[in-house]
Amino acid sequence: MSKEQLIQKLKAASLYAECPKCHGEFKLGDALLFDGLGPFPHEALEVQAQLQAEIEKRAKQLDKRSAMADAGAEQRAIASGLGKILETVIPAHRDFKIPLYDCRPLYEPIDLIAFNGLGKGEVSSLDFIEIKTGKARLNEHEKAVKEAVESNKVDYKVIK
Repeated sequence: MSKEQLIQKLKAASLYAECPKCHGEFKLGDALLFDGLGPFPHEALEVQAQLQAEIEKRAKQLDKRSAMADAGAEQRAIASGLGKILETVIPAHRDFKIPLYDCRPLYEPIDLIAFNGLGKGEVSSLDFIEIKTGKARLNEHEKAVKEAVESNKVDYKVIK
């Protein structure tokens, strides 16, 4: 039996196949059957060209999205680095309202603690300070500290 005869028998048979992608069943006779070792039939070449065009279109979209993601990540990294630098030097800025001597850096999870009045020898209060630039928002740890302070869940401990 030749390959062509086998293909004709398969087309005439009441056999069903399952799509490996969607797992849907279809009648084998409705499919484009051909010998894959020989030249592709015209219909198969058309489907192949359509699929190749779709792959190229998706590749371009992926490249575009990747470039946008890279640019966004770079901008966020620059902003984050700038923010880290600013939070270390801002207490020394002349417009910063809290005396430098009263400030102590923590950096994580909050930037500073201000011991108000420490420079004058009498601490009247404490301020937990988080410095943000641009559209930056509090992260989860910073929010947790803020909520603990606002809920008066602050203690003083001496450990010996």
